[in-house]
Amino acid sequence: MTKKERALETAKIFEKEYPDPVTELNYKNEYQLTVAVALSAQTTDIKVNEVTKKLFKKYPSWESLANAHIKDIQNIIRPVNFYIGKSERLITAAQVVITKFAGRLPKNLKDLIQIPGVARKSANVILKELWGKSEGVVVDTHIKRLSGRLDLTNEKSAKKIEKDLMDLLPKKYWLNFSGAGVLHGRYICTARKPKCEDCVLNKICPGAFNF
Repeated sequence: MTKKERALETAKIFEKEYPDPVTELNYKNEYQLTVAVALSAQTTDIKVNEVTKKLFKKYPSWESLANAHIKDIQNIIRPVNFYIGKSERLITAAQVVITKFAGRLPKNLKDLIQIPGVARKSANVILKELWGKSEGVVVDTHIKRLSGRLDLTNEKSAKKIEKDLMDLLPKKYWLNFSGAGVLHGRYICTARKPKCEDCVLNKICPGAFNF
């Protein structure tokens, strides 16, 4: 089986196993999702959901966040990794959304990545969750691991992995693969003890352990 054939088969299996994958970040609107996604870098969704509950109560909008005191934001999001840098970027992001985009998120990747704290992966998540759009493939730590074990790429950087996946998969699969891959990596193809015996990909995965 070639890489392209394996990628396509994986995508088809994911569509059956995860027909409607959604983020596990808690949010009610585009503002909340963007903030949550920005905070989720190198931090679990569970931890992000804990801090955003308090953060969104005190700062419910781009306007309130844009005028927040950085020390207050730091105190609220302290449990997440890299909270100092993230605090500064959140406030700056709110100011950019207000001044450059009139308080509404742009619906394309090119403009989204101009917002501080929103890199390509984050932009892909936002496009997928809010508008069901796909301009690429989400590549987080789970999809990095999954793609390596499936021998879909030999690359290490998220940007190069995404390019390989986009080359291997028809665009119609990008959206589902992004959400399904994250969930599959989080709960089945885990870092330390992958559950190969329970994995729907174990017949085609070169990295599957003996079971």
